[in-house]
Amino acid sequence: MPRASTAFLFDLDGTLIDSVYQHVLAWKEALDREGVDLPVWKIHRKIGMSGGLFTNILLRETGLDITQERLARLRQYHAEAYGRFSREGTVHPLPGARELLDFLTGASIPWAIATSGRMETAGPNIAALGVDPAQVPVITRDLVRHAKPDPDLFIAAAERLGVDITQCLVIGDSIWDMLAAQRARSLGVGVLSGGYGQEELERAGAFRVYEDPADLLRHIDEVAARS
Repeated sequence: MPRASTAFLFDLDGTLIDSVYQHVLAWKEALDREGVDLPVWKIHRKIGMSGGLFTNILLRETGLDITQERLARLRQYHAEAYGRFSREGTVHPLPGARELLDFLTGASIPWAIATSGRMETAGPNIAALGVDPAQVPVITRDLVRHAKPDPDLFIAAAERLGVDITQCLVIGDSIWDMLAAQRARSLGVGVLSGGYGQEELERAGAFRVYEDPADLLRHIDEVAARS
């Protein structure tokens, strides 16, 4: 098998964890509690970007006032609803996710996780992958100034690995991941497990698209440069 001269920077939800639709429903519940009536499909199209930017855009579309108090309540309601879904056991690693990470570790290929979620919602997912943040860099929204589609998360992850960001592959499931990869001057690799289509991901900058982590692992020689 090839060994990479690059590092892999992974998004979490929808890329390694099958949790996108739980996030959609959690945001729907949060918006309903706040009296904001939005269809589920509109919520899904914004999943993957920064939670603050996400709620700002959705509130702007409804014409409602965007106050810090309202944004804080929405984040709290979302975290509560998503935490309930996690405890109910509906959130799991995607097929091949653990195996892909194990392969990279075994091949001495550096990798990190960079997620727009805050640690309160990302923590259980990271644990489900068997990832120890003391051993593997995990960059959450709490640690950077701006989240996706800004490049801060991936730049911080590359810095933690000690790898030039231009030598990294960004693996993500949303157009926001691919836009952030371009802005970071990295190559973007898309997976379909978050609900975005192949053409959408390619238009946003993905140079390869796979079904899920298992499919990426089967084709790892297409993206992992030989040392």
